[in-house]
Amino acid sequence: MFAKAFRVKSNTAIKGSDRRKLRADVTAAFPTLGTDQVTELVPGKEEINIVKLYAHRGDAVTVYVSGGNPILFELEKNLYPTVYTLWSYPDLLPTFTTWPLVLEKLVGGADLMLPGLVVPPAGLPQVQKGDLCAIALVGNRAPVAVGVAAMSTSEMLTSGLKGRGFSVLHTYQDHLCPEGRQLDIKKSSYKKLSKFLQHMQQEQIIQVKELSKGVESIVAVDWKHLRITSFVIPEPSPTSQTIQEGSREQPYHPPDIKPLYCVPASMTLLFQESGHKKGSVLEGSEVRTIIINYAKKNDLVDADNKHLVKLDPVLCDSILEKSEQHTVMKLPWDSLLTRCLEKLQPAYQVTFPGQEPVVKKGKICPIDVTLAQRASNKKVTLVRNLEAYGLDPCAVAAILQQRCQASTTVTPAPGAKDGLQVQIQGNQVHHLGRLLVEEYQLPRKHIQGLEKAPKPGKKK
Repeated sequence: MFAKAFRVKSNTAIKGSDRRKLRADVTAAFPTLGTDQVTELVPGKEEINIVKLYAHRGDAVTVYVSGGNPILFELEKNLYPTVYTLWSYPDLLPTFTTWPLVLEKLVGGADLMLPGLVVPPAGLPQVQKGDLCAIALVGNRAPVAVGVAAMSTSEMLTSGLKGRGFSVLHTYQDHLCPEGRQLDIKKSSYKKLSKFLQHMQQEQIIQVKELSKGVESIVAVDWKHLRITSFVIPEPSPTSQTIQEGSREQPYHPPDIKPLYCVPASMTLLFQESGHKKGSVLEGSEVRTIIINYAKKNDLVDADNKHLVKLDPVLCDSILEKSEQHTVMKLPWDSLLTRCLEKLQPAYQVTFPGQEPVVKKGKICPIDVTLAQRASNKKVTLVRNLEAYGLDPCAVAAILQQRCQASTTVTPAPGAKDGLQVQIQGNQVHHLGRLLVEEYQLPRKHIQGLEKAPKPGKKK
């Protein structure tokens, strides 16, 4: 779910009532946690932020962040712990083990397949289909992923450990994990990690124990230690800022959209002489040439009036309605060509700058701009289908929020799979039109609803 970058909708500090509700939700979702553990996870005084975001597939997710670290996330009213939380409470969920090489696949967005499971001597944990589970690596009990069981333990064993075992929601090193800066011990005065850990333990910042032979583990951290609370990350240098500026996305350029036509089964006889078959995709100019050549080759041009074309049985079956087939014997050239295009199935080709053309069947949906009434009779502007034109709804919402000085939200578009809808407070069609037509250079024919802009007041 977080294998790719997400878009943040809002980031606000939690209220007292929401903090209490979160504690109650945690207690209900994870009954194995004691009261002290729940208080530790959702502290009473430390700042907790509620981050609402949209994953790359459009899923609306709420993330709870404490001390800069994501501790929980909520999806479709279900609460899940993050990998960071599972490191503090490794026994919170039933844990399954896999090989270290599998982690790279999980981080890339793959689910965990049953052949990748490592069965311990005591057997697999007992779970039911849909149960929340943790995934750890061989030799390390700290979980690296959170997922949902795709089948029960008994079904896993019956299948011979074949098929998909877990739908992975979140992993270590995905985009939900906070990005931190790495410490290269070799470039420090300690030179070795063991010396660094020994010194940190002497200053009572951490506690280190040898949990297994030859392997030392950090078992506790004093987050309130002065050395930690006084630590400040230095600001990036001007050079690094320049590099970041240069890596920003390129300016938007509209795609080239070309209408195309597909040959349906009812017109294959008309187009087969030119080497085309059912499903062939043609441009309008190609259709025109094929029809003209067909009429001339079959001597269908009227001898007395070159502007008329006689209709043979193939043309009659292809372009005439049943009620016309015994009454219409000839058609003007323009009418013949128009009817042919209308009978062909629509398609279109989209070409974005620097990319290969993509052909799709049907008609491209225009960017849809509508007005709606909300509470207290307030108007809002709604925009859909931005993605079809290579526009990021979240980026458009951010621009409009600044220019209109009005609140904007991005939500899943009703009735559209994976589509998003931008909502702007007030009638902002005029600002939207300027952005899409004047700045982004999108043709007006691909935008519907611009006429809903408020009319300018009459001059007195």
